[in-house]
Amino acid sequence: MKTLKDEMQKLGFVSICTPFDENSVDRIERHGFDIIKVASCSLTDWPLLEKIVKTGKPIIASTAGASLGDIDNVITFLEHRNKEFCVMHCVGEYPTGKDNLQLNQIDLLKRRFPDVPVGYSTHESPDNFDAVKIAVAKGAAVFERHVGIATDKYALNDYSSNPGQSKEWLSAAKEAFRMCGVSDRRLDISEKERTDLRGLQRGVFAKKAIKKGERINISNTFFAIPNTVNQVLANDMSKYMEYAAASDIEENKPVLVTDVNIRNLRERVFQIINSIRRIVADSRISLPDKVDFELSHHYGIEKFEQWGAAIINCINREYCKKLIVLIPEQNHPVHHHIKKEETFHVLYGDVALNLNGVEKEYKAGDMVVVERGIRHSFRSNGGAIFEEISTTHYAGDSYYEDEEILKNTNRKTEMTFWTDWLKKPIL
Repeated sequence: MKTLKDEMQKLGFVSICTPFDENSVDRIERHGFDIIKVASCSLTDWPLLEKIVKTGKPIIASTAGASLGDIDNVITFLEHRNKEFCVMHCVGEYPTGKDNLQLNQIDLLKRRFPDVPVGYSTHESPDNFDAVKIAVAKGAAVFERHVGIATDKYALNDYSSNPGQSKEWLSAAKEAFRMCGVSDRRLDISEKERTDLRGLQRGVFAKKAIKKGERINISNTFFAIPNTVNQVLANDMSKYMEYAAASDIEENKPVLVTDVNIRNLRERVFQIINSIRRIVADSRISLPDKVDFELSHHYGIEKFEQWGAAIINCINREYCKKLIVLIPEQNHPVHHHIKKEETFHVLYGDVALNLNGVEKEYKAGDMVVVERGIRHSFRSNGGAIFEEISTTHYAGDSYYEDEEILKNTNRKTEMTFWTDWLKKPIL
């Protein structure tokens, strides 16, 4: 036995040995094996396990015939002793027919014991090279295969591979690993895949003549295949991406990257949302899910913390309800409405409301009516949420005192409000 072990080591193998009694554990230690394998029949042989865990060697344990309760107990036993180990799905039929390989048990063990490496101990026919591929695809981390050589005196059993079959089995496993690819991160896209996918994506074209400085959006563009080199794609037209024409673009011409100035607002928008969610979370106000939500940034999104508001549009019929969220030290500029009358009901925080040049402070519970034509602005020192209850809201019915605001046609970023924003940071 020592001769066999020394030969393994000389050939560069990690040496593993299975003991079936306590004396064999002592011999494994004397011979210096690297790992101890626990056979399925010994999984709940507690006297033997007590002996094995005292060796300090890593353990590979097969689970054929064991109940989940048995496996739970063994894993707990090993964990409590800080052992390095893995468990192997195994079917104790020699050989195991295709219909009873039960490879889904690998999934079960991985879900139940997410921190424990799970492997596959095989007893299928040696000409079966599919099972190992499936096991690889299911995420098995360790593999066992019985190997032998027939002699004139002894035939090879029905579940052991000869050297040629072993080589083919290993090749099948290697091929499966190649096909499965990376699993701990998103794959790196190949240049061929990038090129092939781009060829199927729609390009952005000018629906009409677009003047230099004009905002490029779905109202003045159309999308079509094929796209051309360096063209802006429909895939690029996110609500967080701003495109402005850097030069005049003729009708029906492709919109090229070199034709536009691009600004990505995603990180900035999410930064703002995370500041708003803190106000909403502190207020403990229950909000509706999946409603229209807009960020008003009258002087540009860069100045949102100073000038602006977050508006949750709850309903707009003959009557209208909105929720206005102000972050600390935020101002909403002077404006008035001609068509709608509104009432503000403060739900949380402090609001300073200026009506026709007269400012008054309000707190949670206070209500104030803003009649048609009344110039008004509001701000908050510590952050606030208030209801705006009004007659129907009409687009274009907000008349700002500062004409620069009226010139800013891109002063709103619109999206959908989701309740789960209140439970986790938006990334």
